[in-house]
Amino acid sequence: MTDEFEDDMAKDKSSDSENEDIFLDDPEDLEDDMLDDITADEIEIDALKAERDELKDRLLRSLAEGENLRKRADRDRRDAELYGGVRLARDILSVHDNLGRALETIDDELREKASGLVEGLELTQKDLLAAFSKHKIEMVSPELGEKFDPKLHQAMFEAPVPGQPAGSIIQVMSTGFVIGERLLRPAQVGVSSGGGAAPKPQEDAESED
Repeated sequence: MTDEFEDDMAKDKSSDSENEDIFLDDPEDLEDDMLDDITADEIEIDALKAERDELKDRLLRSLAEGENLRKRADRDRRDAELYGGVRLARDILSVHDNLGRALETIDDELREKASGLVEGLELTQKDLLAAFSKHKIEMVSPELGEKFDPKLHQAMFEAPVPGQPAGSIIQVMSTGFVIGERLLRPAQVGVSSGGGAAPKPQEDAESED
């Protein structure tokens, strides 16, 4: 009986010793282990976030570059359609000029004698202008007194004209043409270099006498 009692006491002491070993673990060591685990997780999460942000930035850049390429290709295509025939258009302008000169020389007598021919010339000129308009070719026909624009006009001469401010158009020698936003041919004009006041009418001069 005594032996059994001693065995039980020994077992209790052994169990208490194991429990004491558990409680004797340093709490700071356990906290450090937990912090190490948390820090490792945070580092991994931060790395994943950085990788995500980098991939997102690359994707956005790729999308932007693709959109820019698409817009550039679309612009180049439109320019090719609009300006591809610039040389041909410039050559055809002389046809328009010759038709205009021919029609300007026709008087009433010739119009009566050759009405069919005159009508044919007029229809040809009309169709030519319609073809120009279809391909975005527009006429530049300045008005007298309009301000000279070096982007659209070419000054053929300059002369002082009383009553006309410097830089105003005093004569139109030929019309110009533009295609889209580009100048095909400037309108040839004469430009005023300025001048004094217009002379008084003769009646006013006599009344002053």
